[in-house]
Amino acid sequence: MPRPFRIALLLAPSALLMGVFAVGLVRLIASSMVIDGQIDLSLYSDILHRADYVAMLGRTLRIAALTTLVSVLIGFPTAYFVARYRGNRNFLLLLIIFPWLVSIVVRSYGWVVILGPRGLVNGIVTATGLADRPLKLMYNDFGVILGLVHVLLPFMIIAILSVLLQIPRSLEEASMSLGGRPAYSFRTVVLPLALPGVLTGITLVYLMSTGAIVTPLLLGGLGNTMIGTEIFQEVMHFFDYPKAAALATVLLATALAVVLPLQILERHLTRRLSDGGDL
Repeated sequence: MPRPFRIALLLAPSALLMGVFAVGLVRLIASSMVIDGQIDLSLYSDILHRADYVAMLGRTLRIAALTTLVSVLIGFPTAYFVARYRGNRNFLLLLIIFPWLVSIVVRSYGWVVILGPRGLVNGIVTATGLADRPLKLMYNDFGVILGLVHVLLPFMIIAILSVLLQIPRSLEEASMSLGGRPAYSFRTVVLPLALPGVLTGITLVYLMSTGAIVTPLLLGGLGNTMIGTEIFQEVMHFFDYPKAAALATVLLATALAVVLPLQILERHLTRRLSDGGDL
């Protein structure tokens, strides 16, 4: 069998999936712009000129950015600890991916039980006299961010860990043997080499945060709606598919505005590292 034919055969499944995805994306955008056979951008005009939709978009981007930031701050130290752990690393990996074995609905509802007005936290706070009334831990940005971090943190850890495992420990030891302190060796050796994994994790967590539905719906309520939950309501409750498609297109455009520069930076860093150059 000729080599070009073998390559084409191997790429055929991926090409088919990408083709289906491209057709669906084009139809999604077209359904929001073409009404009664004519190009009509009134849906986008209504979205961008309504204060509640603009506030919803800003809330979505803010929550996604904060969720990503908290995930990085927690995920990097965790991934670094697992990568340098000398014991049974498989057990730690099992603990990291264990939340994936539980439905996202169950995990999000678990936070409702913990953070609710009569939940575990408020029960302890009121019983001990630390507060006269239950704390508002739900139906705000705090509850949504906490729930999203719990759901998406494994993606960040795995993305960073996959890169850290490829960094030989001998590089840190060589830096310290030349007089560099552990903090200096980490900052100048480990962190630059791990940046591609960090950027991959940021991309994954940010994209999934912007499109989250279940967690914002349970922990944010109707007063803190995000774009993902609004799209869900437009489709499932109001059956307004063109409006849902317009919201999805706006969300896609804003997400790409953040993700594409990150992807370009990741490729640049990966290429520089593979060439042995300085960052």
